[in-house]
Amino acid sequence: MSLNYAVPGVGTITIDTLVVDSNGTLTVKGEMVPGVLERIHRLQMLGVNVVMISSDQRGNARDLALSSGIAYYEASNSREKEDVLLSLGSQNVAAIGNARIDIGLFVQSLISVATLQAEGIHKDIIDHVDVILPSINDALDFFLDSDTFIATMKR
Repeated sequence: MSLNYAVPGVGTITIDTLVVDSNGTLTVKGEMVPGVLERIHRLQMLGVNVVMISSDQRGNARDLALSSGIAYYEASNSREKEDVLLSLGSQNVAAIGNARIDIGLFVQSLISVATLQAEGIHKDIIDHVDVILPSINDALDFFLDSDTFIATMKR
């Protein structure tokens, strides 16, 4: 299964895989943002494969991912993140992140979203993202609410 959005002026956008970063994206200062797991589980119930690719700066990303039912991959730089994303084999990938290390994810994703939370975003990612949202919950809701997705993405 996947998420399908009929976007005026663009066509159908299909998302079957969502790649997320940990530090500053799903978590703030190492703690999972409240409300994230419920949204991730809703996406998974809709058939979206949710995958975390992280450099694990705080040392707890693997444990957070595994306890949350999210596939986990570690990558120490942008190129490694990009390689992991490509190894997933999907052309219908969306990515959510906030840091310069996420540029490889953004470049290879069909839709890329930056979240501006307490850990900030790096200015270099601005030219590589489609959408900027104030929080991870807003980013996950962006995919869960087709009207919001379509209104933002249509030409």
